[in-house]
Amino acid sequence: MKQYEKVIEVMKQNGGFATLGFLNHKVDVSDWKTKTPFASIRRIVQDKRFFFKIKPGLWALKEFEADVLQKFELDETPKKEKDFTHSYYQGLLIEIGNLKGYKTYIPQQDKNKMFLNNNLGSISTLDKILDFSYDKIVKRAKTIDVIWFNERNLPNSFFEVEHSTDIQNSLLKFNDLQDFYSNFYILGAAERKREFEQKISYSAFKEMKNRIKFVDYDFISALHTKSFELKKLGTL
Repeated sequence: MKQYEKVIEVMKQNGGFATLGFLNHKVDVSDWKTKTPFASIRRIVQDKRFFFKIKPGLWALKEFEADVLQKFELDETPKKEKDFTHSYYQGLLIEIGNLKGYKTYIPQQDKNKMFLNNNLGSISTLDKILDFSYDKIVKRAKTIDVIWFNERNLPNSFFEVEHSTDIQNSLLKFNDLQDFYSNFYILGAAERKREFEQKISYSAFKEMKNRIKFVDYDFISALHTKSFELKKLGTL
């Protein structure tokens, strides 16, 4: 079986689509005569004869195009596309956190939202937010899109996915959590970075200006892919 045929086979078994991370993990490359099999997979999915790109890091088979677009409701309304994008990046963040060994949390209202073939609640490891502080603080934190908790049950990282809503709302949430030694990230399209930089410069956020970072969709999708590559390679 040729290399591209192996990728197609794995993608077919997954419903006609897959993330690069999933392909890196599932495609059997043991007989590939290359030192860079993951680079080969990245090259293969860019072959427009067989594949098309849905989102950064997410590819599908052309022969399944109609079914995949219908499944994800991407050819219906802008709201459907927005909802898919938000849940997709929440899912990537959860899987990255899981691979890194963190306990992963998403808000209760997001648990039934779909991430590809699964709902978000089935891939996050926590059923509810951990009581890591006073009730008022925990109540504020429980609305954040994704949280990674460390082995001491304290928040390592907070993430807000900002596809189209006001970035300032997320900054206000993070501002209320500034007393925690955690990482704070706004995730969005690259073109929203200027808006982030403008709003983080407000005097109200002066204590958090250098602690909140903006990361774009391409970075997170690449990190997701690399995380699965490292998992397949193993550790020392």
